Amino acid sequence: MPTTDWERLLSNFLKAELKVKGMTYGELAERLAALGVHEKEANIANKLSRGRFSAVFLAQCLQAIESEKLRLD
Repeated sequence: MPTTDWERLLSNFLKAELKVKGMTYGELAERLAALGVHEKEANIANKLSRGRFSAVFLAQCLQAIESEKLRLD
């Protein structure tokens, strides 16, 4: 799978998790801050729009939104 497909897949996954939880980017920023991760709402929106973010950022977001699993199929 080309890199851009992986970027799109993970970005869409994270966006879907936020939607399921009924959470905005602003709320995600607040929850990340509570974990000691300081990201502005606009930075989160840009990362998810581009689909380019680290695995660490993905894990931090999943922790912040209390997502229990990651499925890539």
